[in-house]
Amino acid sequence: MTTILVPRTVDGVPPVPDGVRVVPYDVDAPPPSAAADADAVVVWGNPADRLAELAAAARRVRWVQTLAAGPDAVLAAGFGRGVVVTNGRGLHDATVAEHVLALTLACVRRVPDLLRAQAEHRWAGELGGLQPLHPAGEVRTLVGAHVTVWGFGSIAARLAPLLAGLGARVTGVATTPGERHGFPVVTPAVLPDVLPRTDVLIGLLPALDATRHAIGPRVLDLLPSRAWVVNAGRGTTLDEAALLAAVRTGAVAGAALDVFETEPLPPGSPLWDEPRVLVSPHAAGGRPVGWQDLVADNVARFVAREPLRNVVTR
Repeated sequence: MTTILVPRTVDGVPPVPDGVRVVPYDVDAPPPSAAADADAVVVWGNPADRLAELAAAARRVRWVQTLAAGPDAVLAAGFGRGVVVTNGRGLHDATVAEHVLALTLACVRRVPDLLRAQAEHRWAGELGGLQPLHPAGEVRTLVGAHVTVWGFGSIAARLAPLLAGLGARVTGVATTPGERHGFPVVTPAVLPDVLPRTDVLIGLLPALDATRHAIGPRVLDLLPSRAWVVNAGRGTTLDEAALLAAVRTGAVAGAALDVFETEPLPPGSPLWDEPRVLVSPHAAGGRPVGWQDLVADNVARFVAREPLRNVVTR
């Protein structure tokens, strides 16, 4: 009998082959007794301390499936080195792309300014009425805007056509250059040529040692003052202090952030009170679309001793 633990943070149970026992568990509670005999664990929304307890209790586990796109929480939990980790790549493409598009539009169409004016019962005439399409030194529309997407994976593949459909010119940045899904992709080495022409910089980078504070002073200095920064990858990829300084000095127009180095964002963070920064509470994902299909497929592969999908290399 193969035993797999599935969290109650998701709806339903994936279809599994005969001989597989699915045991639901509470992510906020101590590990269930079945953890001692579990062969596999599905992870979604587990607090770090409880996940570490589960890793310590589930010593027979040979495979951990996280429904998150990033496996960093599982890798830090203490599961054995021989445990295969698979991630939820592809499960969040639609929802994250949708949210990033919403944040981008909120920035260029000045939605936070509109909300502040509404709270004051003030008709914001400077934002309405007759307007130039491209006012000097400002980005007010995606029509003709140059959007640079750093981290051109499956989420970017879903997002880029949406941006292009609204009139934006999209350039991807990834470790390997070329053309992906009909869009030009360059390496970070070319950023000094790309960033000065960028109107919106979107970060979709994973949390790696190599990407820590990748969006930092050097990158921010290369952006024009009209540019907006949108980050929905991982909080560690953005230097928040450098961003705040750039916003306050007018080196960049502003930012919309869905991820932070410390989450929840501490009440004392100056980002809360900066009018040119839109704070989003890690809301882009949170809905693993199609998770049952992925888990069911991987369970069948696991039982048949076939290669799993979305294996994380470590």
